[in-house]
Amino acid sequence: AVQFSNGRLRRPDAMRFTVYRNRDTAHPRKRHRRILVSETERLSYVGNNFGSEVTKSNSLCRYFVGVLDKDSGQMEVYNAEIFNMQPLLSGRKILCLTPDPPSFPLRCKVSSVQQCVLTGASPAQMDLCIEAFGTSKQKRALNSRRMNAVGNDILNTAVAKAAANVIDAKGVTALIQDVAQDDVQNISVLLPPCNEDADKPENVYRFEDILSPAEYEALRVPAAVFVNLTPEEIAKKTEEKSHCSFVLEELKFLPADEKRRDHKARCLWFLDTLIKFSSLKVIKKKHPMGPECPHIISRKLMKNFTSLTYNNGSVQNLISASMKAKITAYVIALALHINNFQTDLTVLQNSMKLQESRMMDIAKAMRLKISKAKGLQGLENDQNHKLGTLSLPLPVQKASGKQRKRKKMN
Repeated sequence: AVQFSNGRLRRPDAMRFTVYRNRDTAHPRKRHRRILVSETERLSYVGNNFGSEVTKSNSLCRYFVGVLDKDSGQMEVYNAEIFNMQPLLSGRKILCLTPDPPSFPLRCKVSSVQQCVLTGASPAQMDLCIEAFGTSKQKRALNSRRMNAVGNDILNTAVAKAAANVIDAKGVTALIQDVAQDDVQNISVLLPPCNEDADKPENVYRFEDILSPAEYEALRVPAAVFVNLTPEEIAKKTEEKSHCSFVLEELKFLPADEKRRDHKARCLWFLDTLIKFSSLKVIKKKHPMGPECPHIISRKLMKNFTSLTYNNGSVQNLISASMKAKITAYVIALALHINNFQTDLTVLQNSMKLQESRMMDIAKAMRLKISKAKGLQGLENDQNHKLGTLSLPLPVQKASGKQRKRKKMN
């Protein structure tokens, strides 16, 4: 199934499509990659089911196509994918990757940019090779080159009219707000489950959704080192910076009550582990947080906070930018439970080595009220800190009025 990014077709029955697939059938990811190509009298279109431009709904749900036999009244159901067809703005016809005749689905003859060069591919073919198999650096260079080439006749005649219609119907301000809202929604996918109908702040992000009862019980043994700490040992840990600033500060205020002290120690131990885990990039060890980390906690970290990547013939666990944002959201939620639903976001930001704008985006997506407060004494030169408060009723999510600066293009 296809959809076109710049409008609807007047004669969809006249369209013909060609499908290409990656020839590397042994690769667990590449073997599912497809490129769909189509041409009209005015434009050439290309779509794929991988990369940054793929339709987000493909990863969130499944599609099926039903074929009804009118004679028997029975329907056969087939798996389907949605391809978002983009106009090719290079001004060239799409000849791209030559298919193997005459089998279907068609197979792509090359599986890397280097092979594309060796086969003497044209510039248009090279572009598609980079899109399909290039490195991140090559793809950024390709996008930059295409952006600089915008302004040709095909773009002006085929896309400008459709864009003008959208702007006239919706308005520039509304479109900008839609983009900002999309950013919020992208972050929202990474947040802990949120109960918007909660009657108390502790029920908005439930503790059980952060740590299950079995995981909480497993923390009893490793967190015991926090329970029995003396003021002198805490001062030594602070001097050695063996834990993040947030944990070191909270260890000074462990409750005297045995049950509450144990609870806070378990929360701080897991929060400290989350922050240390977020500083890793590629997970190469089976137990990256050491033997003292319970197996159930190691499994939780690997399953919930890493992405799978394929490298040198093996599958690896990677902490991508989106996974670090997810870890940050869970750290904030846990810190809110520790600090009676008001926490110092700046201390967490410094511990996780994040930009303030990124931390604020995540906090706002979590529906926190942001306020300014003087930083805790002795932390980060007593800088002005941002506090995040979770209170009811939850603020209504809205697009931010501030927009990132964009490069001016002539």
